[in-house]
Amino acid sequence: MAFLLGAVAFVVALLASVMLHEAGHLLPAKRFGMKASQYFVGFGPTLWSFRRGETEYGVKGIPLGGFVRIVGYTPMEEVDPADEPRAFYRQKASRRATVICGGVVMNFAFAFVLLMVMAMTIGVREAGTVSTKVSECVPASMTEPSCEAGRPPSPAAAAGLLAGDRVVVFNGRDVGDWAQLRSAIDAARPGQAVAVVVERDGRRLTLRPTLASVGGEPFLGMQAGVVGAGYDRAGPVDAAAFAARAIGQTLKGIGQTLADLPSAVPKLFSPERASTPGGQVGSVVGATDVSGQIFSSDNTARDKAALFLSLVVSVNIFLGALNVLPLLPLDGGHLAVLGYERLRAWWARRRGRPDPGLVDMTRLLPVTYLAVILLVGLGVLLILADLINPLRLPQ
Repeated sequence: MAFLLGAVAFVVALLASVMLHEAGHLLPAKRFGMKASQYFVGFGPTLWSFRRGETEYGVKGIPLGGFVRIVGYTPMEEVDPADEPRAFYRQKASRRATVICGGVVMNFAFAFVLLMVMAMTIGVREAGTVSTKVSECVPASMTEPSCEAGRPPSPAAAAGLLAGDRVVVFNGRDVGDWAQLRSAIDAARPGQAVAVVVERDGRRLTLRPTLASVGGEPFLGMQAGVVGAGYDRAGPVDAAAFAARAIGQTLKGIGQTLADLPSAVPKLFSPERASTPGGQVGSVVGATDVSGQIFSSDNTARDKAALFLSLVVSVNIFLGALNVLPLLPLDGGHLAVLGYERLRAWWARRRGRPDPGLVDMTRLLPVTYLAVILLVGLGVLLILADLINPLRLPQ
């Protein structure tokens, strides 16, 4: 029941994020006098709708996005002569840019507000990754982690790491969550002696395990998660600073993850999927599953709330970052076309020539189709990976 509640909560949060993104396009369009004929969440057949003024608002049957239909969003669209003066492509470049960027701005603003609320209510979590279980031995492989007779003790067990220890530094690198600890371990090498600083009963201890090798990869031998106390509520100023810093760190992580994604694709269906940042990329299906795992976990209510809101924040930052890419039909693609159009007009003025006008969008259709195929193909691949080889939260 808790798993289902978590899945439903994420779907609701995702639809709210989509609604806010599309509202970021709708509100400035209406403010500038453009005609917006539809504002829908979802695609496919209409389940429910109502009309207010000239705009139809509603919900469609496939909850995988949303859209705002602004009359004349591209010059290729057929526009009623009566609506021609209000068509999108007839507006000033600054107004068009504002409408295009509105969705991305809304996603980042929503993420910023959520992070501030988290910092002021739930609190900012203290840095550290708590060991929930220490492996007794070095397994023969990660696919068969059982301890057979004669297997050597794990580096964590040999060094004296205990369940409940909070790892705060690994080999000179501060670690605040499992991803950071996993990255620090991956940066080391099998056979290397490392210094691990842990907090235990209010004291800091330095352990010195020598990493083992499992499948050629460094192995420490602990499962981890962030549990229990360790939250500090922040005031508005500190919360705003925390939100800005968290968004910056998330964007950096998204960039590193996307750069690693091509090399991680072959591992999407293998047990080593989560061993690299790119392998941890998931689809809507995977994120829904993770939300269910959060709600059904043994963590405290405070931890669950923090993890769930962090997931929603990450999704909004990802949506915003994805839409910035200069690829049609993404917002960044439309903005790039507008920028090229104005640059071309400026160059024509410098040479004493007339404004060449709007960009011929039909010439960009092959590139647009290619971008759509790549995005849809990647989405389908990630959905299959999430169904066949789902990601799991650290226990």
